Amino acid sequence: MQVHGSCHCGQVTFTSEAMPEHTVVCHCRDCQVMSGGPYRSIVSSKESDFVLLSGELTLYYKTGDSGNPRELAFCNRCGSHIYATSRAGDEATEPRSFGLRTGVLDEVADFVPKFQVWCDSRLPWVGEFQQLPGQPKQ
Repeated sequence: MQVHGSCHCGQVTFTSEAMPEHTVVCHCRDCQVMSGGPYRSIVSSKESDFVLLSGELTLYYKTGDSGNPRELAFCNRCGSHIYATSRAGDEATEPRSFGLRTGVLDEVADFVPKFQVWCDSRLPWVGEFQQLPGQPKQ
């Protein structure tokens, strides 16, 4: 489905195709810290479908809890997180997939989580996803 997104200040705008059936909740510590919340909601999109319409993305690189290097993109003015993906140039056999942050999408309500990851880091008081299937790590 076609999605439209923007950062909090409106400097960064984009469109992409996203797959609602691939919406996940991530409980990893990185997502907790970077979102400022107990978890983050993410939907998959192909890198080739992502079109930056305005603004400039700042890229931040970090090794994730999985041990894999991660590229994180955010607005250089307001700091809104836009996506995460594998690092460009890393040896990969498949095209990169962007994990769009659903909170920056105009269509956020259409992205109901179907799965959860990093459940070992889920905070004990987070219970609204108990009915979702999950795995301890990703």
